[in-house]
Amino acid sequence: MALQLDAYIPDNEDEKRPAIMLIHGGGFIAGSKKGNNMNVLAQYFASRGWVAFSIDYRLRGDLGTVPEEWIQYAQDTLPDSIHATFYAIYPAHRDAKAALRWLFAHAATYKIDTEHITVGGGSAGAITSISLGISAPGDYRDEISLSVDPTLPTTHPEQSYAIHTNLDFWGSDFGIESLREIYGYQRFDSQDPPMLIIHGTEDKTVLFENAEHLRSEYLNTGVAFGFYPLEGLGHGPWSATVDGKSLEELSFDFVVAQQQLTVE
Repeated sequence: MALQLDAYIPDNEDEKRPAIMLIHGGGFIAGSKKGNNMNVLAQYFASRGWVAFSIDYRLRGDLGTVPEEWIQYAQDTLPDSIHATFYAIYPAHRDAKAALRWLFAHAATYKIDTEHITVGGGSAGAITSISLGISAPGDYRDEISLSVDPTLPTTHPEQSYAIHTNLDFWGSDFGIESLREIYGYQRFDSQDPPMLIIHGTEDKTVLFENAEHLRSEYLNTGVAFGFYPLEGLGHGPWSATVDGKSLEELSFDFVVAQQQLTVE
């Protein structure tokens, strides 16, 4: 299926601009690049000079192709009731990686400085953005061959990319954990991008312990991170503030600090 993204272009003439790619949530079942939360984040970063993109990806109802190893793992270890949602994770990640490669392939068109790239998302989008930052380039790309997926050449499969900061709004490393469970891959290492972790302590959808686990992984690798428990809040508290800052401001400040950018 054809997939699209929305581009938010800053009103400046800079020849090398930082960029951010945002991934919506919705449990891999629903959601859209036009969702209000991604729109607010994208507009905020664009207003500060970033080129921002909000992407769509295949959802559960789109029935994307899944590797045989994923199917076998689900059948062997997971309840039947969650098979369909688990299967949806793979094409969603595959599409998000394709969108990131597209961004790099078109960096000159949008006057993007590819040394300053951020990826972020909320909930399912955060799970995906975390995976993009932590996984190897071939993960979620090479498990399905060209003979099974003839659309692969349209997704810039050989395009390299690098993520320099990652924004996690109430997500988890489930996509990375799935790679470990299915293939035995250990992907966390000292080359991972700095990550901002924001999570409600009373989240019943993606439990707060997932944020604590991510913090532990980053402590182990020694990579920089920000950790902000939103005390007493549940899932998706986009209107929350931290020390008087909105989540947009908090994210912006984290990116600027970690990428050592100068703000005029």
